Amino acid sequence: MNERNADILATDGKKVGKIVLPDVFNTPLRPDVIRRAVLAAQSHGFQSQGRDPMAGKRTTAQSFGVGHALARVPRVAGERYPRASMAAFAPSTVKGRVTHPPRAEKVVSKNMNVRERRLAIQSAIAATAMKDIVKSRGHVLTEKVSLPLIVSDDIQAVEKASAVRDVMQNLGVWGDIMRVLNSRKTLGRHKHTRGKGTRQAVGPLIVVSEDKNIGKAARNFPGVDVVKLKSLGAEMLAPGAHPGRLTIWSESAIKQLGVQ
Repeated sequence: MNERNADILATDGKKVGKIVLPDVFNTPLRPDVIRRAVLAAQSHGFQSQGRDPMAGKRTTAQSFGVGHALARVPRVAGERYPRASMAAFAPSTVKGRVTHPPRAEKVVSKNMNVRERRLAIQSAIAATAMKDIVKSRGHVLTEKVSLPLIVSDDIQAVEKASAVRDVMQNLGVWGDIMRVLNSRKTLGRHKHTRGKGTRQAVGPLIVVSEDKNIGKAARNFPGVDVVKLKSLGAEMLAPGAHPGRLTIWSESAIKQLGVQ
């Protein structure tokens, strides 16, 4: 494969060197595999649901049969109000059983082959270097930004939110964080849907080899995530199963990526 070089930027946005990109950036784009990997990762967070097998069935209701000018649904026997002669047990009745309740033994998690999952992560990594794919997700970049965006290891030691803001402005990606801020919406406009939380777009992802307080400093900005290379997954690189998330790599993370 042909070697590809990328610029290494300092935290002030100036070029400080070049680096040969690992072969993983030559992986072809596979949106289908990425989608399966993201869905498989999300499925492991699902909680199994189930119902009591006897729910709605603890009643003596029986059908009165025909000839009473009544529907032939099971009815409670007796003469006392309020349950006497009331329909029960059937799915269409008050406090009746559920027609097809969820089963607790149903398997809700999805598995994926190791090689297929590795291909999904490699393809998602390669998509971070494709500017047209990144822009198609809605990320805001200045014209001077070249992908992949690699920064010296000084970014790992940033300790203040103000310093993170300055770095983002110098790198030309501050507009993407403002896009996230402007996209925040409070769910539940109506009275019966209040308190449903907020919804917002996804911002840049910072991949480091070692977190030296950058994680605490960057969490002040909504939509920005910091992850170590060893914890990198397809769901972080392709939120919503859509590849091409704007990703900022530290120099040491790129070097470790070439060793793996």
